[in-house]
This record gives sequence, structure tokens and C-alpha cells, in this order.
Amino acid sequence: MADVKIIDVSPRDGLQNDPKLISTVEKVNLVKHLLEAGLNTVEITSFVHPAKVPQMADASEVLKEVTKWTSLQAITLIPNLKGYERAKEHSLSEVNWVSSATESFNQKNIGLSIDENLSQFETLVVQAKKDGIKTCFSIAVSFGCPYEGEVSEEQVLNLVKRVKDAGADRIGIADTIGIATPDQVERLMKKVIEVAGETPVTIHLHDTRGLGSANAYAAYQVGVRIFETAVSGIGGCPFAPGAAGNLATEDLVYLFHRMNIDTGLDFEKLLDAADYAASLSSKNPLGRIRHVERKQTKGILA
Repeated sequence: MADVKIIDVSPRDGLQNDPKLISTVEKVNLVKHLLEAGLNTVEITSFVHPAKVPQMADASEVLKEVTKWTSLQAITLIPNLKGYERAKEHSLSEVNWVSSATESFNQKNIGLSIDENLSQFETLVVQAKKDGIKTCFSIAVSFGCPYEGEVSEEQVLNLVKRVKDAGADRIGIADTIGIATPDQVERLMKKVIEVAGETPVTIHLHDTRGLGSANAYAAYQVGVRIFETAVSGIGGCPFAPGAAGNLATEDLVYLFHRMNIDTGLDFEKLLDAADYAASLSSKNPLGRIRHVERKQTKGILA
């Protein structure tokens, strides 16, 4: 069994704000590359209004194709109960319910107050348990907000406690704008794990300022064992001005493998997936390791 679990979010968070329309076939092929690398848990798409995020308009079509692969644990992001009604028609292992640590970002992102959002989530948990679908509650801008600036630890921890009590199966802490520093990650994530108790905790990192890997390691040091990343470092939030791509999956896997931390992933096939993701993106991906000649890593990584 692997020492850590990596959830790749490139088909959703990696592609959602790309101005170039990616075809359904290309999205399905990306998921296939991820599976071949051993990434069995993947955030595939999101059920959001197509006028707000046009790239995700083919969510149902993509899910119909990829859920034919029985080894895939498919996750989809949903912003509200209407999104869940669409999502539950598919074979999903989990829905990722998005919220925010600040009122301003919550309104910009999903048009609800934090309390309104949490009330809907409590309703969702009851229904999802009946449907046999797990729930994750993800807290965006946990380390800093583009509209309100600094975010207090109390804001985040209060939400963690409330969603734990509501029955979330997983809690995600997101550095949406890539503003966190390792010491900040260490302090907050240690407290989040304490409050969450037996509920698994995930960290979702963006590499806007080049600190993604350092922040991931800081989270690992205090006990985080689930990480959300995107191959080649593509992506960003359309509602977060200036936000750059996700921490590249292959960069984090390289770090872990060099430290003898088992991810259960095939590094060479992961590089193939990263190359494919980069070919789909119209932006300059943030991933670094895939640019290193593969011959330099052969013999170093198992």
C-alpha cells in the first residue's frame, strides 16, 4: 500500500479556465493517461452552469465515457444541490462540494453565503449517503483571499468543525491563489488534522509563487497523506484573479520518490500524462520536472 494518496484534478481544475475549448475526446484521453500512470482517483469534471465555466459543459458526456473503466474512482465537483442532481446520475465514488473560507470569495465563486452553502451541504450529506456516494467539503482560499486578503486560521477551523459534524467523508483545504508559505501550511494543517479527527484531510495546492512542493512537504510533515495536484501544473480558478496553475503531480511524485515515500505511481507514464496535458493547454504549464530529460532521471527513480 502506498504511503500517500494523490488525487489528480487536471481534467477539472487543470482545464476549467483554459480559453481554448478542449474536446470531450481529449478530456477522456487525459483520464486514460492518468489511469495508465496509476492515478485511479481523479477529479473528472464539474457540474456548474455552462455560462460561467464553458469548458465543463460536456461534464455528462465525459463521465459517461470514463466511468466505463472499472478501476477509476471518479470524483466530480459540485457547487450546489442542483449540481448534485445532475452528478448522481453517473457512477461516482465521491462528489467534491466547494465552499470558501471568506464570504467575498464564496459569493464570487458560487453566489451563496457561507451559511447558505453549509446548509445545502448538510442536506447533500443525507442524500449522498442514501445514494452511496461519498462527500468531500473543500474550503477554497484557506491561506489567503484575492478579495479579503489574509484569512484567519479561526475562519478555516470553524468551517472544518462544522463540516466534520455535518458528516463529510473528507475535508479539503485549498491554497487557491498559491499564497501559502511552508510555515503557514504547517501551523494550519496541524490544527485542521486535530479538529478533523478521524475524517481524512486533503491539501490542494497551487504553484503560483513556486512554493507548491515546499508547502506539500510541510503538510506531509504534520500528517497530511492525501494531496490534490494536476499533471504538468495546468489550471487555475476562473474566479481568483492572478491565480496560476496547480502543483504539478509529477513534481510532487518526484519529490516523494526521491525521499523513498511510496506513491504507487509509475513515474515514466506520469511524465507521458503530463506531456499530454501540456499539449492540451493553451497556457504555459508550471510543472518543472517534465522538462528535465528523462535520461537524467532513469536509474534515480524506481
